Amino acid sequence: MDRWVVPVFLAFFAIQSAVELGLLLLNMRHVARARGVPAPLAGRIEPEVAERSRAYTLANGRFALVQDLFAAAVTLAVLFSGLLPWLDRALAARGLSGAHLFAAYLVLLSLSGAVLSVPLGLYRTFVLEERFGFNRTTPRLWITDRLRGLAVQAALGIPLLYATYAFMRFAGAHWWLWLFAFYVAVQVFLLWLYPNVIAPLFNKFAPLPEGPLRDRLVVLARDAGFRNRGLYVMDASRRSGHSNAYFSGLIRPRIVLFDTLVERMDVDEAASVLAHEIGHYRAHHIHRRLALSLVSTLAVLLILSRLVVWPPLYAAFGFDHPALHAAIALLSLGGGAFVFWLAPLGALLSRRHEYEADRYAVRLARAPAALKSALLRLNGENLSNLHPHPWYTAWHYTHPPLVDRLAAIDRSALPAPLAAAPAGA
Repeated sequence: MDRWVVPVFLAFFAIQSAVELGLLLLNMRHVARARGVPAPLAGRIEPEVAERSRAYTLANGRFALVQDLFAAAVTLAVLFSGLLPWLDRALAARGLSGAHLFAAYLVLLSLSGAVLSVPLGLYRTFVLEERFGFNRTTPRLWITDRLRGLAVQAALGIPLLYATYAFMRFAGAHWWLWLFAFYVAVQVFLLWLYPNVIAPLFNKFAPLPEGPLRDRLVVLARDAGFRNRGLYVMDASRRSGHSNAYFSGLIRPRIVLFDTLVERMDVDEAASVLAHEIGHYRAHHIHRRLALSLVSTLAVLLILSRLVVWPPLYAAFGFDHPALHAAIALLSLGGGAFVFWLAPLGALLSRRHEYEADRYAVRLARAPAALKSALLRLNGENLSNLHPHPWYTAWHYTHPPLVDRLAAIDRSALPAPLAAAPAGA
């Protein structure tokens, strides 16, 4: 029965690779042929910025191509070289069993993946981002970030692995439901832990200084009835020249602005960006995405509960016997090939949320020109792609292309049509 497992996996893996690489190449070809500023943006973006954006998009595309091919090669090598069953036997030969074998096996695989990603990470930061003037990190800071990240992952991940094993091993036939409930509790805990403990390990957060910007944002949040834990500026410029803003927290979130955004935008532009983020919160986009993430986790755990007791899976990839850690490793490495087609659905939902948040920002801040100006500024400063291929956009883009987004803002800023007068009035 296990004879058909590998061919089916390889077929799905080949389809995934063909679709994703094909879309990437299609987008790169489309961008390479595009010249100048798109007609709807004429006069709003300098030709020099458009050319740098095109060059940055192509450079990122070439990097993504190498990265995807490398990831595919590593995945196939790990799955079919016999490495996974060899590691299982090697750890067992050293006397590890039960929860210790489970945790050690998955930690070593995760650590190996982190090590393999180092060369590409170094190239992206110190070559690609450096070439276009975005990189501001130093080798020392880069290494420190990685070591801190590993420490945080170990502090959180290793206890989580032991807890996962305990649920899978001792919670009965419905362990996946109990484990899901545990993961929900962990997720809620992390929503508190991240802004209060983890994020400050990597960045400094200072209250937004008194002044016109703070006054405008405080009034904006008050008008929206948006209860928050304060306005903060993050020292993003230590690592990158990119600009952004985000919320952290679920019930009363912190508002975090990149220092690069504060430095480069005027008051109305920054207020429009914040109004957009408030729109996400007021429309419950964050809560919906969290709920969707939890539903996905539940589905994965259900599938895992069926795979751990399915002998053909282990035999197909060289294991002598079923093992909980082996099932998780195989699902992590090969599961994406069976669900990759869900990516455009998630991207479509995200783009709709962006349009909704823009409409809310126009109503709240009452400055559609400032919102458009902010988006144009962010697009130019981040060298976002001005000429994405529609198919690539549909599959990957979580934000609408700039041209479409500006047109939607113009439509939402138009006055509502007057209702027809009743007959006889």
